Amino acid sequence: MQDHGQDDEDRQKLPCILDMTSGRVMKRHYGYRWVPTDEAMKIFLHKNDYSMHSIRPPIMNGPMHPRPLVALLDGRDCTVEMPILKDVATVAFCDAQSTQEIHEKVLNEAVGALMYHTITLTREDLEKFKALRIIVRIGSGFDNIDIKSAGDLGIAVCNVPAASVEEIADSTMCHILNLYRRTTWLHQALREGTRVQSVEQIRDIASGAARIRGETLGIIGLGRVGQALALRAKAFGFNVIFYDPYLSDGIERALGLQRVSTLQDLLFHSDCVSLHCNLNEHNHHLINDFTIKQMRQGAFLVNTARGGLVDEKALAQALKEGRIRGAALDVHESEPFSFSQGPLKDAPNLICTPHAAWYSEQASIEMREEAAREIRRAITGRIPDSLKNCVNKDYLTAATHWAGMDPTVVHPELNGAAYRYPPGVVGVAPAGMPAAVEGIVPSAVQLSHSLSTVAHPPHTPSPGQTVKPESDRDHTGDQL
Repeated sequence: MQDHGQDDEDRQKLPCILDMTSGRVMKRHYGYRWVPTDEAMKIFLHKNDYSMHSIRPPIMNGPMHPRPLVALLDGRDCTVEMPILKDVATVAFCDAQSTQEIHEKVLNEAVGALMYHTITLTREDLEKFKALRIIVRIGSGFDNIDIKSAGDLGIAVCNVPAASVEEIADSTMCHILNLYRRTTWLHQALREGTRVQSVEQIRDIASGAARIRGETLGIIGLGRVGQALALRAKAFGFNVIFYDPYLSDGIERALGLQRVSTLQDLLFHSDCVSLHCNLNEHNHHLINDFTIKQMRQGAFLVNTARGGLVDEKALAQALKEGRIRGAALDVHESEPFSFSQGPLKDAPNLICTPHAAWYSEQASIEMREEAAREIRRAITGRIPDSLKNCVNKDYLTAATHWAGMDPTVVHPELNGAAYRYPPGVVGVAPAGMPAAVEGIVPSAVQLSHSLSTVAHPPHTPSPGQTVKPESDRDHTGDQL
């Protein structure tokens, strides 16, 4: 008579007593007593059934299983990430515009996730992922991820804080110059057929233009981008002041800037205010009707950080009343932004760009490469010790019991799988990445998930590098 239930490998984990005549396992030793085989196995399996105790098994304290599934949630181009991850992970993409569009296989099996700013992950969304260990935000801002809930669930959240510093500082400076020199409005006048010949006509069209030298630029948040902008602004002749309650003393002396102690002081003394801070529960609508009234009459406002920092309804009213001379926004409360709806649709003297201040080809590649390397560090090393930019490490270590994991699960699908199909059907481009990258798989092969396992060589864990808290705090505005 044979034992039924779990396989022999599981059974061998319990000491046993054999019937020497039949060879049948009569009892197994569990704890301090001998119990019948079936009872012992029930105790053992219940003890190790993670689904009864938590949403996911304990976080692995060491290299992940040989070929974990890593998914790009809200994009489809994996050509930059693939060379970095292809030997340690199966890379797929969802191209989701909301969490409802994320494929069921990704929810059930993805160990790592890459994402831009398109979708938001709340605790409810995070609980849908059954195997997720790490999320890497391709960019610096992580306000679209509930990092505390992620930590409670044992999911590390990382970002890429430095990839687009130059681009955002340059874009911000362009917006400031545009507001002061009225370049956009002069261009629009010519496009609309306005004939500009006399001095009076130039004066009418360029009304509001001002000299930069001697003006005061107030920077809220002197992180990476704030510092880069300050250096650029000084070269144009601005007097630069800043407000940052989280920054230690002394940086203003090194950069030749003036520090103010309160937000009210900055608003009162600035001819132009530029936002470069994180969005959190404490500074939502930092610029509102009350703070706008504390600004200088006719000041400029620039925001390339996060849309939620500005109350757009209050800003629109201030622009119409002339309390603010002009504003330039790259980020908005509701994205993608459209002039056809929302409180800003009729606001004058307003420049809006589509959340693109972060972008250059070089910055995009660097950002994606670093995000992929962070995923690789998680796969080949330890979480969170090997991670370079873990933004919820405190929540993670406080909530997680670190334990080992049985490295038996294998994801043998081809890299570049496009999870854009009904649950249970996975489209894979036969030729590899090109078709999958474009999101068009005309001759895709429908795969069951029973492909033969491919052996992969082990990979040596990579040493991690911890990051100072200040670097996690800073929002550089590389927004995608």
